[in-house]
Amino acid sequence: MTPEPAVAAAIALVVGLCVGSFLNVVVHRLPKMMEREWRAQCAELRGETVPDENPPRYNLAVPRSACPACGHRIGALENIPIVSWLALRGACSACRKPISARYPLVEALGGLLAAYAIWHFGPTWKGASACVLLWALIALTFIDFDTQLLPDNLTLPLLWGGLVANLFGLFVSLQDGVIGAIAGYLALWLVYWLFRLIRGKEGMGYGDFKLLGALGAWLGWQMLPLIVLLSSVVGAAIGITLMVFKGRDHNVPLAFGPYLAIAGGIALFFGPAIVKGWYL
Repeated sequence: MTPEPAVAAAIALVVGLCVGSFLNVVVHRLPKMMEREWRAQCAELRGETVPDENPPRYNLAVPRSACPACGHRIGALENIPIVSWLALRGACSACRKPISARYPLVEALGGLLAAYAIWHFGPTWKGASACVLLWALIALTFIDFDTQLLPDNLTLPLLWGGLVANLFGLFVSLQDGVIGAIAGYLALWLVYWLFRLIRGKEGMGYGDFKLLGALGAWLGWQMLPLIVLLSSVVGAAIGITLMVFKGRDHNVPLAFGPYLAIAGGIALFFGPAIVKGWYL
């Protein structure tokens, strides 16, 4: 029996909060894991001994999460999404150093977006697939904000996931998804090379091509113009806000991935209605 929409959304909220807690681990550790791998590869290319790392094993599972200030191991009761942060008043229980409010923010985003996806699409494979897409976009957004990197470990599985979802026609036809993946990648690839030829420098990273290709694979080529337009509007608004209120140097590059991710989320929920409204 299909659960009631409100019950299904509530379950999705709880699951999404837990996934959001894991996304915090992904956002923090995945770039560090990539750096370790790069150092090892560089050492091998130079014929040197691979450097010892501390801790020796470092991935999404080990070591256990700990306070970066004092090394206090975070127990299960201190790792309950949002609740633990509020109970601890946003500080480590051992050293009382502040814990960034971004941790509960990511958890809340994971829960609320999942709940809305299940409410919007229903407790179906489409709704569950939308949750996976949104969780991946959350991780990519915060990683790109921190490092200006969009890891292949996330963008490439996301692209293939979109094609698999549309193999069953969950969002668009498989043909539209394949064309969307190709067109999404090539669109920003062409912009990249035109900008580089005209200005003599890079205007975006290769990860942006892959992310737009992944969004095209999920939502189809028809949504690509809307995603590009929305990402430009969101990026301009945030960039101007940062320059006005935080005095950010306009010559300092901004990560474009978060704006693509935000635009992709908007297109997921409201894209067909927006495109239909434009057409009418």
